[in-house]
Amino acid sequence: MKMIRNEVLPSNHECAGSLKNVIDALYVLNGKWKRALILSLVQSSKRFNEIQKEVTGISAKVLAKELKDLELNDFITRNVYPTTPVSIIYEATGYSQTLKSVIGELSAWGEQHREKVKQSMRKQS
Repeated sequence: MKMIRNEVLPSNHECAGSLKNVIDALYVLNGKWKRALILSLVQSSKRFNEIQKEVTGISAKVLAKELKDLELNDFITRNVYPTTPVSIIYEATGYSQTLKSVIGELSAWGEQHREKVKQSMRKQS
């Protein structure tokens, strides 16, 4: 381990491991819609059309693909009920609850960043 200004720096191996972890997390949550869909379903279980109305701007084709990806990664479950017509309800899994703090931190950072950009724009005006 190296020391700079009385700080212990992680080894190259530790840095590589951390980087790999971040890359893996971003890969799973990649895309414009996944985080919004998880947030929507963490609030309550929903049908396809309810999700599409809540997450404005997403097409049915993209929504179907994103829901399949989230299901494959165990963030949501797709429950089929044998009613007439068939009812399909999507819900967040316990695993998706592990993202609450991460998404909360991203939200706080996004708000902070938005303010920084606004201030920069005011200075340039």
